[in-house]
Amino acid sequence: MRKRIFCVALLCGLSCMLVRAEDAGGRRSDSDGGGCTEDEVDSVPSVAKPVSRSHNPLKWIGRYLSNTNKHDPRPFDFSMIIGPSYSAATSAGLGATASGLYSWDRSDPSLPKSNVSVFANASLSGMLAIGLRGNNFLPHQKYRFDYQLSLYTFPGFFWGIGYENGANDANKSDYERVKLQFKPDFLFQLNKDLFLGPVVDIEWVNSFGFENEVLLEGQDKTIANYGAGFNLTYDTRDFVLNAYRGNYFRWEQMFYPSKLGNDYAFSYTDLTYSTYHQVWKGGVLAMELHALFNYGDVPWTMMAQVGVLGRMRGYYEGRYRDRNIMEGQLELRQHIKGRNGIVVWGGLANVFHNFDRIYFNQILPNYGVGYRWEFKKRVNIRFDLGFTKDSPNFTFNINEAF
Repeated sequence: MRKRIFCVALLCGLSCMLVRAEDAGGRRSDSDGGGCTEDEVDSVPSVAKPVSRSHNPLKWIGRYLSNTNKHDPRPFDFSMIIGPSYSAATSAGLGATASGLYSWDRSDPSLPKSNVSVFANASLSGMLAIGLRGNNFLPHQKYRFDYQLSLYTFPGFFWGIGYENGANDANKSDYERVKLQFKPDFLFQLNKDLFLGPVVDIEWVNSFGFENEVLLEGQDKTIANYGAGFNLTYDTRDFVLNAYRGNYFRWEQMFYPSKLGNDYAFSYTDLTYSTYHQVWKGGVLAMELHALFNYGDVPWTMMAQVGVLGRMRGYYEGRYRDRNIMEGQLELRQHIKGRNGIVVWGGLANVFHNFDRIYFNQILPNYGVGYRWEFKKRVNIRFDLGFTKDSPNFTFNINEAF
């Protein structure tokens, strides 16, 4: 599941739990890998004060939430939160997410913090999902290891392939799917900010219960993809999960040949560029440009889709899909006071079969507004309302969209 659905207990007052890794002798650097100075944010990390035990669960929850973003001297800062979730693709649900920050070399304050996220979710639509993802910065930044593992099943809607099918409300039809994906990459440092390394991708999708199989255009309902390729990354961001400054470029080139056991032999080029600038006190202007180009016999499960990975928020994931996509978004993030912030954004996307079939009237618009609450230092829970060509939708999630 490319779009991770996480949850927030803050708005609805549901109970949550905290898990802390124990290490009495450990200390953690105050650095967030080049984070904001005191002039850039209103609050400064502080050590949580000892508090007396209480058997009142409401007081315990309030105390927990008030301390999740405080400095923790232990080497593994790990917290968990439980609450409601929602997205256009999965409807309302309940889930849990755990977020951990740590350093592979705590004696080096310039080393960016590594992170890990674990999530589980269940929704009223019948969706069940579990997943794990993380980014690791090894000592001296000589190597980086990133990974994502997910397993989910849920009923959804399918409109077919191509912009015309997606724009046709009459094509909306039910289907169900089970998906498993494992995608690690290991990068070697070429110079201070440039990395290159191999990527492996294993993805299996079993779809069934199609209301309108004609929309598949003869493709299989169950598809397994085995791919390998490389990732070239240039990264000067001060903090991966919530950058205030810096630039990020990623070129991922993947190949899925028949020799690896693929029934559909294809390849793709995935390009991403994002930049972050502080425009005034507490204000960050972020921009992202993304393009995905597929070549060969591309299965419908691997086609470019609108509404994945925090892009074009509010669109139903997979309603618009085709061989290629070009999209961009511009977002202003403003810290308000304490742990609260807001964002506004705008974006455009175009899915198309090939370059001679790009039409201006098929550009998909997107804009919206969101609320941010700092769950951990530099780790936000976000609530976004996105407006689209079709209808507005809400999204809960953790970490910034890009």
